[in-house]
Order: sequence, then structure tokens, then C-alpha cells
Amino acid sequence: MALLNVITTMQQCNIHCFAIFVAMILSLSFASAETHYHQFVVEAAPVKRLCKTRNIITVNGQFPGPTLEARDGDSFVINVINAARYNVTLHWHGIRQMRTPWADGPEYVTQCPIQPGASYTYRFKIENQEGTLWWHAHSKWLRATVYGALVIYPKLGVPYPFPMPEREIPILLGEWWDRDIISVLRQSKFTGAAPNVSDAYTINGQPGDLYRCSKKETTKINVKSGETVLLRIINAALDQELFFTVANHMLTVVGNDAAYNKPFQTMVIMLGPGQTTNVLLTANQPTGRYYIAARTYATAQNAPFDNTTTTAILEYDNFLAKRPLMATLPRFNDTPTVTAYTSQVRSLSSGKVFTRIDENLFFTVGLGLVNCQPGPRCQGPNNTRFAASMNNVSFVFPRRTSLLQAYYQNIGGVYTTDFPRVPPVAFDYTGNVSRGLWQPRFGTKLYKLRFGSNVQIVLQDTAIVSTEDHPMHLHGYHFFVVGQGFGNFNPRRDTARFNLVDPPLRNTINVPVGGWAVIRFVADNPGVWLMHCHIDSHLTWGLGMAFLVENGIGELQSVEAPPPDLPPC
Repeated sequence: MALLNVITTMQQCNIHCFAIFVAMILSLSFASAETHYHQFVVEAAPVKRLCKTRNIITVNGQFPGPTLEARDGDSFVINVINAARYNVTLHWHGIRQMRTPWADGPEYVTQCPIQPGASYTYRFKIENQEGTLWWHAHSKWLRATVYGALVIYPKLGVPYPFPMPEREIPILLGEWWDRDIISVLRQSKFTGAAPNVSDAYTINGQPGDLYRCSKKETTKINVKSGETVLLRIINAALDQELFFTVANHMLTVVGNDAAYNKPFQTMVIMLGPGQTTNVLLTANQPTGRYYIAARTYATAQNAPFDNTTTTAILEYDNFLAKRPLMATLPRFNDTPTVTAYTSQVRSLSSGKVFTRIDENLFFTVGLGLVNCQPGPRCQGPNNTRFAASMNNVSFVFPRRTSLLQAYYQNIGGVYTTDFPRVPPVAFDYTGNVSRGLWQPRFGTKLYKLRFGSNVQIVLQDTAIVSTEDHPMHLHGYHFFVVGQGFGNFNPRRDTARFNLVDPPLRNTINVPVGGWAVIRFVADNPGVWLMHCHIDSHLTWGLGMAFLVENGIGELQSVEAPPPDLPPC
């Protein structure tokens, strides 16, 4: 009996001690989480590029803007003061914004814009995310110059799932216009034609020494022979997908869109606008200077594009040779290289993809043309105006309030919830499409999702006007890319080829030119969430829609109350 009492006492002690240990770990975890406070002043600042000085819209006078850094579990409080002459909002691209859609940022979707002279404080928490994301303006085309990196480190004591690099370097790829970007937008909207293409691409804000008046300011990255650095590459370009390479250096891809992948090596990567890629680079070549280079991947037939190349320089310490070694990039339309690259991206973890589907959706994505009377406002192809749509609905943003406010406050007449789950007419999507299908309908249509539902979406490119690779971004979520292919999606043939073991996890997916992509996600984040092409001209033409994800049960499955300083319309 005495022995039994001793054993029982030891068991109780073990349970009690274990509980204390768990409580200590949890308290340390919460104690280590930080809140990061920032003030962002959106303001005009003079910047000289391509021999010209002009005022551009910036944050805190910086171009690119400030880099935000945090750890998984941290929170941000960012006070945005609009000292510019345009309305503005900011979007924290890829942040899940669990229950805080008021901080997501797309203009007239989750908030009305911050008007000149006003301010708004974005408050949000990083939850179970780490890697490279970014932030940018989400009103008009201001993100051409209003953007910056957002780096999320693992929690304290948690290592990377790859060898620790000696240094980490953000690489932001962008586009530059000699003209004011809002003037470019206004001209395009007035004429109905495609916008003027950019005058240069940039790496960390600089075009590089292949452009006029740019050699002295070319971005330089210094490395020591033998060291390994982590490059956090972000495609912040307004309208272009981009190839990226470093002359003579192998890149080991370890992450995409703040999700780790099984490491693989490549000489070139491709990023659509909005996408991020983390690569390890080891300085294992002969001491010297090597070009870092990026240029467009363009897939639309007969569409003009900026065919220039931006460069930076990877410079080994103590080496002062005059000319860097030139980098080799694929041709602008090299789809086989893109396909070979994307097919290697697989999630680090396995076995997390659901197989029961509650919402099986099929969305066409593509361009269109609107017939109009010949004249100055009808300068698209054959006297038309450009448009774009999903399932033949060209998305129209509201103006008197945001979609989220209309939903939360039960304001009628702002939107409908009849976005079609499949195209209204089935056709040969990537074949010879009848001209009768080229003109979309216009509307502010949402698709309602029940909280917790398992969602599958087939994203199908179309040949209306031209097939094209569309980078589709879903706010408030990341998703598994379970399949991609060319031609028309065939459920009997293509479903059997889905990767349900280790598909890549992304927030922005390139729908292949003349092809399709299939994504899956669980609707576990209530609110109104925009889904759109991240080529900004396409979004302006209407290539978007929004999901209305209903509240679940209880506070943790419901949208938080709107903040008191939410901007008025």
C-alpha cells in the first residue's frame, strides 16, 4: 500500500511538473512576441532616374520604402499619414489578417481610402507565417513607387529549415516610368487603350548601368568569397512578370510567398507581380564582379512591353575590375523555361491537402473588348475599349462605401452575391473564341463562402484577345496549387494528376499562358477578400472578384469590430 502511495505521488508530481513546464513555454512564447510601431508618411519626394528628376509618391521619402521586420507571432501598429495629393491605402501583401480584414488595405474593398491630410492606423498580427512578403499601395497605380519588403523571421529559438546564411538581402524588382504614373493611368482610362509601357526596370530602386545616366547609382551587393547569402526577391513590378538570374551563380530556391519549399537549384527563376522567392547564393566563383539581372517574361500576343534589362552587381570583396560578367537570361517568351522552373516547386511539408471538396468552382480569367463609338475614348483594337473579367463579369469597385463596411453594417445596394460559380457559357477557352463572347458584363458581384468550407478553384486562361500568363492573388489566404497545365482543363484527365502530397503553398499563382491552375484552401478567415490579377492594368479593366466568407461560431471565428479611425468615404 505504501509503495502504491509513493507511485501515485510521483505520477501526480510528474503531471503537475509537466503542466508547469508547458505553462512556462507558453508564457515565454507570449513574452517573446513583440509589437512593432511604425509611422509611414505618404509624401512626394524628388527622385532622379534616367537623367530626369521628378516628384514621385513615396513613404517617408524613401524609394523603395522602409523594410518591415518581425518574427512569427509579433504584431504591427503602423500609423499611415497621407501627406500626398492622392487618396491612398496600403496593403500588406500575403499577411493572412486573421479576423482583421479592416487592415488588409485594398481601396473600396476593406476600407475607403485615406484622403490627403488624413491618417489611419493599420493593426495586425503575424500568425503562423514566416518568410518574405511585402507591402504596397493598393489604390490607383500608386504601388509603382509605394512599396517595400516585409520580412518575417521564425520565432526565437526556431531555426531555418536550411543552412543558416551569413547575411540576408532584400531584392526588390520594380518598374519605372518617366511620366507621372497617375497621368499614365488617366490616359489609359480615357482612351480605353493599353497603357504606355515602362521606361525601365529597377533593382532596389535603381535601373542599373545598361540605362542612360544610371551607371554610378547601380545597386551593388558585396560578398566575401565562400560565404552564403539569402536573397529575398520580390517582384514589385506594376505590370510585368520577370526572369531573374545572377551571372555564373547557382541559386538554391528555399521559399516562395512566405512558405518553405523543398530546396532545388536553378540558374534562373521567374516571378509574377506580387510573388516572392527566397534563394541561397554561395559566393563560390572566381573573385570578380557579376551582373544580377532581370527582364520581362511576356506572353500576350502582339502586346507591347518594356524589352530592357535591369542590372545590379554582385561584387566580391577587394575586386575592382572594370566590367562585370554579363548574365544570361531566357528569351522574353520562353514558356518552357518557366514551366520547368515552376514544376520543381514543392512544399517542404507533406500530407496536409484536403480531399473532400465543399465548393468546386471554375473561374475563367482573361481579357475582353467593349464596343464603343469611334473617337478619342475608343482607342482600343478596332475601335473598342479594353476590358477584363472572371467568368464574364468585369469587376466594378464601389465608390460610396467599401464592400466590407457594406457587409458588416448591412448596407444594401452596394454589391450582390451572385458571382457565377462557373462560366455562364462553356466554350473552347483557349481555342478560337467567338467574337460574341468577347464583351463582358459589368458588376460588383461577390461569391459567398460558408466558414470552414473546403474550396477548390480551377483558374482557366482564355484566348479572348490573347492568351496570357495571369498572376492571380487572393487576399486573406494562402492556398495549395494542386495542379497546372496547358489547354482547357479536363476534370477526368487532369484531376488524376493533381499533387496532393506536397503541392506548393502560395498567395499568388501564375495561371499558365493558354492553360489552367487549380488551387485549394479552407475558408477559415471571415471577411471580404479580393481575388484579382496582379497586373494592375488588368485589375483596372476588371479582372477581379471578391469572396464574402461568413462568420463561424464565436469570437475567434468572427470578424473583429471596425477600428474607430477607419477612413470615411
